[in-house]
Amino acid sequence: MSRMSTGSEPATPTRGGGLVRGRDTGDADPGLGDPGLGGPAAEAELVERARLRVRLDLAYDGTDFSGWARQPGRRTVQGELEAALSRLLRTEVALTVAGRTDAGVHASGQTAHADVPAGAAVDDLARRLNRLLPGDVRVFSVVPAPEGFDARFSAMRRHYEYRVCDAPWGVDPLSRRHVLGWPRRLDEVAMNAAAALMLGEHDFVAFCRRREGATTVRELQRFEWVRDGDFLTAFVSADAFCHSMVRSLVGASLAVGEGRRPPEWPAALLRTTERANGVTVAPAHGLTLVGVDYPPDAELAARAEATRRLRVPDATRRDPRAEDDTRA
Repeated sequence: MSRMSTGSEPATPTRGGGLVRGRDTGDADPGLGDPGLGGPAAEAELVERARLRVRLDLAYDGTDFSGWARQPGRRTVQGELEAALSRLLRTEVALTVAGRTDAGVHASGQTAHADVPAGAAVDDLARRLNRLLPGDVRVFSVVPAPEGFDARFSAMRRHYEYRVCDAPWGVDPLSRRHVLGWPRRLDEVAMNAAAALMLGEHDFVAFCRRREGATTVRELQRFEWVRDGDFLTAFVSADAFCHSMVRSLVGASLAVGEGRRPPEWPAALLRTTERANGVTVAPAHGLTLVGVDYPPDAELAARAEATRRLRVPDATRRDPRAEDDTRA
């Protein structure tokens, strides 16, 4: 006797993402997985509506990673996270991040989002993820994102810190992976004088690695050095950063701090129209992404739309006003 399908049997996914009950495709939900009921466009729309956007807050030690972005044959933060998420949810998951950090750069306050199946058990996802992830990546929370949230485009500003130790004996061994050792005493007063002259909106091409079709205009909102004994920390905040910008600003400051350049020198470079050869990019390991700011929930969608308009001036050319690498 043939087995009849009933509406009480569990739904199973079709190849196209639709739901089919039992083994008889005659009970398929209308428009899902059936090209004759709505076509591919309708099917794609329904599958999209069946997904849930989640926000992830996380941290990582960048020492042993080749940066955030996935790269074939290399260990990356994105690669580790997407592999763990895809394994847990049994479907391919892609992440969008607030700031794409370069190889060796750390994060204590990174933010990302992913679109996951609507029925995914999100409440316990962070704990389950951390059981799969290596010890140099931790996910603090995974929560349903507010309407209109985009980890990259909704962001208002990013915050970085760069740590330097100028003690005559060098860096404490327990801090060496996150702090740059400097062999000479630095003058933080001169460094802050130089930093203050760079605040505001400028073309930072002298401090960026230019990318084809991308602007290098940024609004530097905070750049300040604070000393605590033998430790100096640079606090750097902007609406977004271009490639290598933070580490280049730090490198210029170090030249001022040890007296090789006057405090006016870094700001004078803002008048140039190409990358400045005299600016050294500081080593990656001293840099940490510590936070990303977002507007109130009701303003998230508008912020994302405004950022997209700013970064994509026409339909044929992407112009990330921060293609925000922030491979800073």
